[in-house]
Amino acid sequence: MKKLSVGRATLGRLPLYLQYIMSISKDTPNISATAIAEALDLGEVQVRKDLGQVCGTGKPKTGYVTAELIRQLEEYLGYKKLSHGIIVGAGQLGTALLNHDGFQRFGLDIIAAFDKKADTVIKLKSGKVIYPMEQLTDFCRLYDIHIGIITVPEEAAQEVCDILIKKQIKAIWNFARCTLVIPNDVIVRNEDLALSLAHLNKLISKMDERSESN
Repeated sequence: MKKLSVGRATLGRLPLYLQYIMSISKDTPNISATAIAEALDLGEVQVRKDLGQVCGTGKPKTGYVTAELIRQLEEYLGYKKLSHGIIVGAGQLGTALLNHDGFQRFGLDIIAAFDKKADTVIKLKSGKVIYPMEQLTDFCRLYDIHIGIITVPEEAAQEVCDILIKKQIKAIWNFARCTLVIPNDVIVRNEDLALSLAHLNKLISKMDERSESN
């Protein structure tokens, strides 16, 4: 089917659908929009609309074939096309993200980190490297970096954001708890870990409620 251009809100929900569907795929050959909506505490109409824009409509009574739905979502989100990313801020969170090897499955290869406290190049046990900030410009040019990840304190986040934009990076994954000022041609995804934890707790509560009612 022809893939339509979707809005930013829909694009933000598609990875949630994919993550959930992948988590239950081994035991669920078919899944409905209704089941996805209930699991993620979203409106059924919204889920149907989102999936309809990129995956078409499911079959009556059986819904979507889970494996095919995963393939379609991965294709639309570009997970099969590997993009290079960098991290600015090599504290505990930044280093943990740098060392995590699971992002490539979702189309992101974090190849290095940069930190203003790094006076020299630091090679980690994982093989990844932390560079001084002075090397950021040449590195971005050499490796064609598409995504910049911000893991600095919130008071430094806007300055880092401005630096990344000057390096022609067009997508920013922001872990700082602040709202960044960006031009219209730059994409930003704000990741609030506290909100994510609250959402996870909500899902657990809903699962417990269903178990008690059965």
